[in-house]
Amino acid sequence: MTATETGSVEQRIAEAVRDLLRIKGPTAVTIEGVANRTGMARTTIYRRYRDRDEMLTASLEPIARPEPPAADSTPREVLTWLAHESRRSIDMGIGFGGFSALLTDPDPSFTHLIRAVLVRHRGNLSAVIHDHIARGTVRADLDLDAFLDCLVGAYAAERARSPELESNRAQRVVDTLLPAFAASMSAG
Repeated sequence: MTATETGSVEQRIAEAVRDLLRIKGPTAVTIEGVANRTGMARTTIYRRYRDRDEMLTASLEPIARPEPPAADSTPREVLTWLAHESRRSIDMGIGFGGFSALLTDPDPSFTHLIRAVLVRHRGNLSAVIHDHIARGTVRADLDLDAFLDCLVGAYAAERARSPELESNRAQRVVDTLLPAFAASMSAG
């Protein structure tokens, strides 16, 4: 059973928001749409959220705050975590419905909200990288924006190429990017 069926009211709402966003895109994420998906009354949702924007932000905010890897993680472990969290922001967050809406901008209010959540997510990923740069395990000259874009782009490109991800995709991405990430290959 999913949180939509068994969790707290807030969990059920958040899961429905993310499901609708991933499957149908931002236009499907309305109070009415979430009420239909969860079987809740609209008033139940309105008691918790003033409007769609507040509901959407609250539902996606946990994606922006991933649990960081251990402080003593190797560069390979940090990079594996970064690849996982980059994919998770799409798979468990905005989905390709939300991703495509960011590119086409059919709903500027949605685009603004989602970009704000993704900026916070990226800031948290960057903070982990900065910690490891300070420890000397990650290259100090790493272009963080370009590097994080490579992780998201690798996932988006593979999904565009094939509906099924290859089982070793994450490992291939890590193996390819590790030399650009680690301060030295002996640190990995």
